[in-house]
Amino acid sequence: MTLDLAAIAGALGSPVERTTPLAGGDISGASRLTLADGREIVAKAGPLVEVEARMLSAIVDTGAPCPGVIATGEKWFAMEWIEASGASDRWEALADTLHLLHRPKQASFGWDEDYAFGPVAIANQRCRDWARFWAERRLLCHVPYIDSALGKRIARLCERIGDLLPAYTTTSLLHGDLWGGNVIWSDGNAHLIDPACYFGHREVDWAMLTLFDHPPENFFALLDPEPGWRERQPLYRLWPWLVHLRLFGGSYRGAVERELAALGF
Repeated sequence: MTLDLAAIAGALGSPVERTTPLAGGDISGASRLTLADGREIVAKAGPLVEVEARMLSAIVDTGAPCPGVIATGEKWFAMEWIEASGASDRWEALADTLHLLHRPKQASFGWDEDYAFGPVAIANQRCRDWARFWAERRLLCHVPYIDSALGKRIARLCERIGDLLPAYTTTSLLHGDLWGGNVIWSDGNAHLIDPACYFGHREVDWAMLTLFDHPPENFFALLDPEPGWRERQPLYRLWPWLVHLRLFGGSYRGAVERELAALGF
């Protein structure tokens, strides 16, 4: 979707002098804008950007480093530009960010709005039962879109999910799509971008980090993990692998099967 530069200029009180497309943009197109008054910002356009803007604001409210939303319009929003400058210990900086993001909240699991990764819907209807939320909103919802053999294995897993997840878990605000490409290290801090937020179990974000990245052992030690967290990681990785299977095809089937096998299904 094309950015409405006139609307952005009007909202920010300065004409846009230069536009530079940014990498990524599976959900919404993003560009770095240089304004006539010298400000550098990021603007995004797309069908769900209003939801993303509210998610970013929720992250900011936790105190976790994250670009602030500057202005919003019809199917666009503008946020602060964060200049990447590295960190002496990236994983320690990210652990500090996650401690802020994941501070316990009094909230039911889910979010007040649904979201999507491209054509794959993310149902976020609130639920007070974490095991039920994970089974219904993150696993069984994919069964109609994958082959029946794989779907039956997921269904069997969900029948036993109460044995695999704690009866009660502390609720935290999750980034929801936490991989290395959605973190900007700047001035010694780990800034979070491109969220898919909801309230859930903090270990979900840890699992997302291990899809394509390789956090060192001391990173997890800094997070003060709960007993059994390693055994739950395959269950939490299943959801993003199922999303990848639906978005990108059969090359991700092996990853889904690997996690199911690790769980004994």
